[in-house]
Amino acid sequence: MDAALNLPLLADLAQQFALLSFLAIGGVNALIPEIHRRVVENAHWLTDTDFAQAFAIAQAAPGPNMLIVSLIGWKVDGFVGALVCTIAICAPSSALTFAIAHVWDRFRDAPLRKAIQHGLAPVTVGLVLASGFILARTVDHSSIAIGLTAATVVLALATRIHPLWLLAAGAVIGALVPI
Repeated sequence: MDAALNLPLLADLAQQFALLSFLAIGGVNALIPEIHRRVVENAHWLTDTDFAQAFAIAQAAPGPNMLIVSLIGWKVDGFVGALVCTIAICAPSSALTFAIAHVWDRFRDAPLRKAIQHGLAPVTVGLVLASGFILARTVDHSSIAIGLTAATVVLALATRIHPLWLLAAGAVIGALVPI
C-alpha cells in the first residue's frame, strides 16, 4: 500500500502546513495570503479558481475555518492528502500551545504578556485584511466584480448592515448581471 502513496508530495504538504501552523495567529484565515502563495503561486497545486472555491466551501461548511487546509489536501492528493494537511496544520501549534499554556497562565499580569497580546491584535487584523485582498484578487476579473467587492467592503466597514444582506445582494447581482 505504501507504494501507491506519493510520499514526496505528502511530505511536502506536511512540511508546508506544519510551518504555517506556527503562523496561524488569529486562525487559518489570517494565513490565506501565505497559503495562496505556497499552494497556487509556488507549488502550482491549485489554480486561483480552485483556491477561491476551496475557501468558499470551507466558509460555507459548518465547522472550523481551517477546513480550507483539508480541502487543499483533498484536491492535491485525495483523502490521505486531506489527512496529512489537517494533522500538519493542527498538531505543531497545538503541541506548542499545550507546552507553554502553563507558563503563559502563570504570567497573566506580566507587562510583557500584555504587550504581546496588544501587539498581536493589529497584526491579526492586518493578516485577515490581507486574506480578503488575496481572495478578491483571485476572483475579481471584471469591472463589475471589482465594483461589487469594493461596494461590499465600504458597506461592511461603514454601516451596520448584516453581512448576509450583502451576500444576498451579491447573489442577486451575480444572477442578473454576467460577471
